[in-house]
Amino acid sequence: MSRIGKKPVALPKGVTAEIKGQTIEVKGPKGTRSFTATDDVTLALEDGSVKVTPRGASKRARQQWGMTRSMVENLTVGVSTGFKKELEIQGVGYRASMQGKTLKLALGYSHDVNFETPEGVTITAPKQTEIVVEGIDQQLVGQVAANIREWRQPEPYKGKGIRYKGEVVFRKEGKKK
Repeated sequence: MSRIGKKPVALPKGVTAEIKGQTIEVKGPKGTRSFTATDDVTLALEDGSVKVTPRGASKRARQQWGMTRSMVENLTVGVSTGFKKELEIQGVGYRASMQGKTLKLALGYSHDVNFETPEGVTITAPKQTEIVVEGIDQQLVGQVAANIREWRQPEPYKGKGIRYKGEVVFRKEGKKK
């Protein structure tokens, strides 16, 4: 029995869900998202919540049960409150700024790095050392944040680079004489 799958997904105020076959479409104040479930599970709307049930006792049906419920919950959270990843930049001379839809990063290279904001995501730089990535698609927000971080990952000796807010970087001791 799936502990995650058996919980119904409550729809917050202002969020509506519509089920057509195996596809669920969730509408909210931030936008509209949809997800198509596999044939191993059944989706049902019951008194203001979405219930996911497996169609059999096979291992695949049980796996899809919990995964589908998590996907539906992520849709509802995305269209109601949205997802956010915060990055912080550490290092002398490292900074970020927005110019239109382009994120300009000065990361110690001989040139500035220009990162184009993809569709469905908003990037802001409230300070020169902070970047905030927001959107309604959790996977897309996380992927964009990872792509930005990839330009200069935190290194273990001085800790310079782009890191997630609150991330702890294991520091190494330098050379000894």
